[in-house]
Amino acid sequence: MPAYLATGQTECYDPRGRPIPCERSGQDAGHPKGLPWPSPRFAPRGALVGDRLTGLVWTRDANPAELPLTWQEALDSVRGWNRAGWLGHADWRLPNRRELRSLLCFQTRRPALAPGHPFVSVYPSWYWTATSLARAPMHAWYVNLDGARTFFGGKDQSFLLWPVRGQSRVLPRSGQHACYGPDGSPRPCPGTGEDGEHQAGVPWPEPRLLASPEGLEDRMTRLVWHPTREAIGGPLRWAEALAAAQALGHGWRLPNINELDSLVDCARGGPALPLGGGAGVLAPGYWSSTTSSFEPDWAWALYTEDGAIGVGEKRGAHFHLWPVRDPSAG
Repeated sequence: MPAYLATGQTECYDPRGRPIPCERSGQDAGHPKGLPWPSPRFAPRGALVGDRLTGLVWTRDANPAELPLTWQEALDSVRGWNRAGWLGHADWRLPNRRELRSLLCFQTRRPALAPGHPFVSVYPSWYWTATSLARAPMHAWYVNLDGARTFFGGKDQSFLLWPVRGQSRVLPRSGQHACYGPDGSPRPCPGTGEDGEHQAGVPWPEPRLLASPEGLEDRMTRLVWHPTREAIGGPLRWAEALAAAQALGHGWRLPNINELDSLVDCARGGPALPLGGGAGVLAPGYWSSTTSSFEPDWAWALYTEDGAIGVGEKRGAHFHLWPVRDPSAG
């Protein structure tokens, strides 16, 4: 079973952002991959909402702290709620990067959540995760619910808080196992509420990546990545990357953005990917097959240095190609 979620994208677009038929497009919506979403996806239970896909439980109010908080203030707020048994539970936590991203729908915007979701007070803004940036841990990861970007900011900045509880049987861990204070200095994990303390999610297999002449097999997702990490040289336009991946045959395709994100190891930086085999040098960024619904003449991409998820204009040669295929293909 894939350890990553479907993106929720249902439409295809040309490089100018115009809707097109998905058949033979090579785009995300033309060959949806990942765990499919149940319908309905969310199950409201009073002030709580269960996610029937991940098994996690969120507050129905997406802004229970009401005001933006620094990262440490967000962690402290959750600790206080647990002491008070808030909403009948004492096991709330600040979500890690993978947990917060699991809510995203890449077909919607403002907010980038599943159509018909039951949440209230969802702000088109940045929300903190409990995951520090490995390469510069005075920063932490946050997710934008306006358009679905995943980036990082200084822990002294103020953003929103959306707590979670429960354990997912499908979401992998982020990879982070250490803890860092607001100034980035290492600190013992117990009692911090950080990602490194909880390490919530499914443990990774060991070894995670296996190299072979056929490709680089990820034993967590069962995806097979092209062995050279670049099927052709140089950065490409988005349409060129789609076409080049399909031209390889044997089931190779441009990965969707959740498949690319599944590679991110939040314990590492430069690059933020798991150690493992594979020939060639990683490019600074890779195109996905997923269009940005916020600006459909742009598409999503992974930045490998830190693992950020951003976008690039489709008509520009901004990113590289790293094809992927299913294990049964070829």
